[in-house]
Amino acid sequence: MSFFKGSAELPNPEKNTLPAEEEAVLDKVAHKVIEWRMAAPAILFLESVKPLNFIGSQAMVFFEPIVQSLFNIKDYDTFRQVLEKRESIEILLLKIEKYDAVASRREKRIKKYLKVEKKKWKWYQRWLGIATPKVQIPDEVLNPPEDQTKSL
Repeated sequence: MSFFKGSAELPNPEKNTLPAEEEAVLDKVAHKVIEWRMAAPAILFLESVKPLNFIGSQAMVFFEPIVQSLFNIKDYDTFRQVLEKRESIEILLLKIEKYDAVASRREKRIKKYLKVEKKKWKWYQRWLGIATPKVQIPDEVLNPPEDQTKSL
């Protein structure tokens, strides 16, 4: 017999527990976190406030009149509804970690390509930065085929 209501198990990422609209909002939030390069602070913050997700959703209800003038209210309401569910924070964390891994692999590929390209430059272009050529990163480096992505 348990004193706690509900289960203490972590959510299964393979089992789709959220509707498609709520998944889309969590994807948007995770992509913005990665775009702003705030993955580590976001993960740290979300892990520390995981037990308070319902209180956070109720705070969002309190601040809704102020936020209505700044943000898309439909996404705001959907995000508030998502935060009311206990497993939503863990799902958001998994999405942020997944997108962060993809972004870091992409950055490594770009750095590797630029390192090879810079070896073709003349010494004054490399060391002094004078008359550096414009480098166009090919699509194979930016968006590799699926088989290469899985092997990394």
